[in-house]
Amino acid sequence: MFIRTSAKSILFSAVSIVALMSAAHAADVVQPVEEAAGFNWSGVYVGFGVGAGANVHELGSDFTPISLNGIGGEGVYGELTVGYDYMVSPRFLLGGLLDAHVGNIETSLDVGGLSASIQETYGFDAGLRVGYLFTPNTLGYVLGGYSWQKYKLDTNAGFGFDWDQSGYFVGGGIETAINSNWTIKTEYRYTRFGTKGDLLSEAGIPSPDGALNLDTSRHTFQVAANYRFGARNGGASTFETPTYNWTGFYAGGALGAGASVHQIEIPPLAGAKFNGLGGEGAFGELNVGYDHDFGNWVAGVMVDARYSGMTSKLDLGGGSINVDTDYGFDVLGRVGMKMNESTLAYALAGYSWQHFDLNASDPIGDILDWGSSGFSVGGGLETAVSSNVTVGLEYRYSQFAKKDFSSELGLPEDSITSTSSFHTVRLGAKYKFN
Repeated sequence: MFIRTSAKSILFSAVSIVALMSAAHAADVVQPVEEAAGFNWSGVYVGFGVGAGANVHELGSDFTPISLNGIGGEGVYGELTVGYDYMVSPRFLLGGLLDAHVGNIETSLDVGGLSASIQETYGFDAGLRVGYLFTPNTLGYVLGGYSWQKYKLDTNAGFGFDWDQSGYFVGGGIETAINSNWTIKTEYRYTRFGTKGDLLSEAGIPSPDGALNLDTSRHTFQVAANYRFGARNGGASTFETPTYNWTGFYAGGALGAGASVHQIEIPPLAGAKFNGLGGEGAFGELNVGYDHDFGNWVAGVMVDARYSGMTSKLDLGGGSINVDTDYGFDVLGRVGMKMNESTLAYALAGYSWQHFDLNASDPIGDILDWGSSGFSVGGGLETAVSSNVTVGLEYRYSQFAKKDFSSELGLPEDSITSTSSFHTVRLGAKYKFN
C-alpha cells in the first residue's frame, strides 16, 4: 500500500540536511577561514547527498482535446556523484558529472479499499556544469544534461508494471569549501522528460500510440558533500575575498520555481484520498530582515512577500479550469553556521500564508478563492560577493491547513477537503545596509 510522504518525513529530511552540514564542518568551527584557504577546484571528486522535491505528470491524448496538468507527487531521495572539474581561468570552471539516485517521490490514490501509487524508484543524470568563483572558496554554477528515470505503478489489486522515461535537466547551485578536501553544495534541478505515448501498451492494454500521453516534469533540491582529490596540490585561486559583517538589516529579492501538491479527500466517496493534484510554475519574491553575527554562528528573522505563477490546469476542449497559487507571505527565523567568513549554511522555519484561486476560462471566470495558514521549513547557502551584497540558493517545504469546500458545494462538513504543500527553490540577492 502506498503511504503518503508526510510532512514528518520532509521535516526529518531537513533535519538530516542540517546535521550533514554540521558534521562535515565540525572540525573547522574554531578556524573557519584558514582551513579552506587556497582551495584547488580542479580535479576528480566523489560525493553523496540527500534531497526533496515534487513532480507533475501531465496526461493528454492525441485523440481528445482534454488534458490534465497535472498529477502531483512528492518525496525525498538520496544520491551518489562522481565528477571532474577544471579551472579554465582564475574564476571560471568547466566540469562533468555522473550521479545515481534512489527515492520515493510518488503519487497515491486510495478509494474503496483500492490503493495505487506511481513512484520514482531510481535513475541517473549525466551532465556538464559551468562555474564562477564568487570567492576563492565559494563557487556558483549552472548545469544541464541527460536524465533517465525508472517509474513503478503498484496496486493492491494484483496489477502493476514499471516503465522508464528519459529527458533533460537544467539547474544551478552554490558550492563552498569547508576544509582541505571537502565541500558542501546546495543545488536545484528542473527535469523534463519526453512524452511517453505507449504507456497503455506497456501496461498490457491494447491501444494505439498516443491514446494516453504522459509528460513528466520534476523540481528537486539537494544538499551534498563532495570529497575532492588533490585539492591541496597547487593551482588554487588567490584573488581577494570580500570582507562581510553578517550583523545588520537587509533588503532583497529572489526569483524561484517549484511545484505544489494538493491532497484531495472525499470521505463519502468510499473514503477516497488522492495525493495529489499537482501544479508548477515560477515566482518572484521581496524580503526584509535582520541578522546578528555571534562569531561562528548567525541568527536572524525575515519577512517576505511573493507573487507566484504555480498552477494546476485541466483543459477541456475550448476551456480550462485552474487552481492558482497566486500570492502569499512568510515570517521566518533562521540559524546559520559559517562555512568560511564569506559563506553561511543555514536552516530556517516559520509561519506561511498563501492565497489560492479556483477559476475557469470565460465566461465562467472566478469560482472560489481562499487563504490558508501553515508553516515552512528549509535551508540554503548564502555567500558574500561584496562588503554589502550576498547571493544565495534556498529550498523550502511549505504545508498549509486543510481547506473544507463542503459548505460552498452545499454538502455536509468534511465531505470534500484539500491540503496543500509546496516545494520551492529561490535564487536571491540581499543588500545589507550597515
